[in-house]
Amino acid sequence: MLRAIEVNSSNVDDGQLKQLYETAFPVEEQIPYDALIILLDKLDIDYTAYYDDETFVGLTMVLRLPRFNWGWYFAVREELRGKGYGQTILPSLLAQYRGKRPFIIDIESPLQADAPNPQQRQRRHAFYLRNGLRDTATSRTFEGITYTIMTNSDEPFTQQDYDDIIASLRSVWENLPQQ
Repeated sequence: MLRAIEVNSSNVDDGQLKQLYETAFPVEEQIPYDALIILLDKLDIDYTAYYDDETFVGLTMVLRLPRFNWGWYFAVREELRGKGYGQTILPSLLAQYRGKRPFIIDIESPLQADAPNPQQRQRRHAFYLRNGLRDTATSRTFEGITYTIMTNSDEPFTQQDYDDIIASLRSVWENLPQQ
């Protein structure tokens, strides 16, 4: 049975968490892990590790913002993908935030013509669609990667909403002590 464990300052240094975080996401999408640890105390982040008995399966990070819950990071260990873990975690995660603020995510766009991983992007996009998320009319290009913004809400999500989120994150980031 899958169990969720809250990640906090007492268990954040788990090597498996750091390894998955650093291998599951492109470097361009990562905040350095040491800085991420600092952000856990500065931002309202639900950081969760998932285990099947004693086997570490994956992680999620949800940034709780005043108007949205942003699914910031979601990863299942590569060797465990395709075994139903993501299909168990995502609906549970969405249910946890249902009825609160809209849940949004940004994923590598399945429509980016020059992407190095088009099949992976299409599978990921289809996975989120199957699990109740929908595309918004909003996208963003950063470091040459185009991101599609998805939500579980019927409320509109605009480019200005996304820009406001990024501006608030940038403000927190710029006020962190230099490392």
